[in-house]
Amino acid sequence: MRRRTAVVATVVAFLAITGGGVAVTALADGGGKEDSGHREAGLPPATAPVEKGDLSSGTQVDGTLGYAKERKVNAGTTGTLTWRADTGSTIGRDGRLYEVNGAPVRLMYGTEPMYRTLKSGDKGNDVRQLEQNLVALGYGSGLAVDDTYTDGTAAAVKRWQKAHDRKQTGRVGPEQISFQPSALRVKSAGSTVGDQVAPGKPVLSTTGSERVVRVELDVAEGDSAKKGTKVTVSLPDGSTVKGKVASVGKTAKPGDDPSDKTPKIPVTVTFDDPGKVDGFDQSPVTVNLTGETREDVLSVPVNALLALPGGGFGVQLVEGGRTRDVKVELGMFGQGRVEVSGGGLRAGMKVGVPKV
Repeated sequence: MRRRTAVVATVVAFLAITGGGVAVTALADGGGKEDSGHREAGLPPATAPVEKGDLSSGTQVDGTLGYAKERKVNAGTTGTLTWRADTGSTIGRDGRLYEVNGAPVRLMYGTEPMYRTLKSGDKGNDVRQLEQNLVALGYGSGLAVDDTYTDGTAAAVKRWQKAHDRKQTGRVGPEQISFQPSALRVKSAGSTVGDQVAPGKPVLSTTGSERVVRVELDVAEGDSAKKGTKVTVSLPDGSTVKGKVASVGKTAKPGDDPSDKTPKIPVTVTFDDPGKVDGFDQSPVTVNLTGETREDVLSVPVNALLALPGGGFGVQLVEGGRTRDVKVELGMFGQGRVEVSGGGLRAGMKVGVPKV
């Protein structure tokens, strides 16, 4: 990860050394007045307007486009793995995840694992999950969704089994269903077709289907990425989409770059409209953290600043073909601009800047 914007202290130090790329001028003791009256010579090579509006102290960091909620799908029965979903494929409710001895294990949504064979009389949250899925799939017409496996539940299971050419037992277990929190995207294989599998042995390594960005943020920049912080993400195709910080790690550790030992905090960004996000898994992206926003302030380009001999900073005003230097107070830096006040500045005035 690299930081693309300079922190205020660095900018100020740079300007103090270089004069901001513009000739450094001295002010008279009166402060805000030039030392030799209005000058007709020495016009700057270019000018920029003093602007009034909102200014954000944004920071740009590198991130990686990926998928949310990495997890493993373990085998629910013993036998030979005869088929598994392809890497990169997405499986939704009732889709095939894998097959053992030629019998498919299908995905149903739920947070509690399928750890037993469910039958009439059983009670529990896993029963409720099963009934919710049967209703969502259209097999549970008239079925009351509760924690009890009734004859109605068994009848709905039989309809589901018939639709998938399974023996209609009215009972269902881990050899037929795998509960997972949501739709899955297959990241990699945990087992190869032909392998012997057993309960607890990984068959697939998966993620959720939702796109996210993962960032490794320097500890010193942690305050710029609090949960809920608004961001924009520049994608590999050049488009920009909006999002927010979904989670911030609580433990700092070295990042993935072996040459950078600076402690990092893992940050996850989600998108406001995931449907607009495209790109290969693990593609590099740029995350623009909004940071603090100052409303209705005057600002000038950073390179308009003059480092003054007596200390502090000023800008070179250009009016009617003449220039004068005025001392200003600096506020927040952001977006290549800096908040300024004092010197009689108004929106629309022109200040000198280096030629681009």
